[in-house]
Amino acid sequence: MEIGYARVSTQHQDLDRQIDALAKAGIPDQRIYADKATGSHMRRAGWQAALEYARPGDTVVVHTLDRVGRSVLDVLQTIKDLRDRGIGIRTLADPLPVDTTAKDSPMAELAIVLLTLFAQMELTFNRERAAHARSVAASTGRQVGRPSVVDPRQLSYAVHLRDVESLSMTEIAAKTGLARATLYRHMPPRPDVVPTASGEAPPARTAGGAPAG
Repeated sequence: MEIGYARVSTQHQDLDRQIDALAKAGIPDQRIYADKATGSHMRRAGWQAALEYARPGDTVVVHTLDRVGRSVLDVLQTIKDLRDRGIGIRTLADPLPVDTTAKDSPMAELAIVLLTLFAQMELTFNRERAAHARSVAASTGRQVGRPSVVDPRQLSYAVHLRDVESLSMTEIAAKTGLARATLYRHMPPRPDVVPTASGEAPPARTAGGAPAG
């Protein structure tokens, strides 16, 4: 079974591009887990839920390898831990495709090291550029960041529809008139539920890995 995972680093980014790519790869929304959290630590609700759902023989599919984490050490350790459990990782959009289900592939090993190294370097450069931009903006008295244009009443209604009425993001978008990307960007994390793209927990699985029932 393939299990999707999508991640963006901040609440102001949207997950749509990654989720759409995972859906096109044939993964249903209820098996796509998601986080809005930095990749610098591995204790993320969506990631942990995906790992708990995975069984031996499954593959975790991500858009690019840096969605797993930004540290070379963390990514390599994660891949090792998953391999020890009989679980693979596959990427969809990396320039060097990664598929750890291909056992003992030297190209897969090389791709993993190079991609995680480049992701970590890019993160460092982006932080430096962002810090410089903020410094320049502050010195000229300009506001840093984008002001929110979402009506708080619409957002409150959207949260009610999600948390109380248990509607999907598609249904919430239709009722509120807000785009799915806007909802993902501005809605607070869902309290105490499995964070999948559908907003619903996937079907329970038996010890052998098959969906129950």
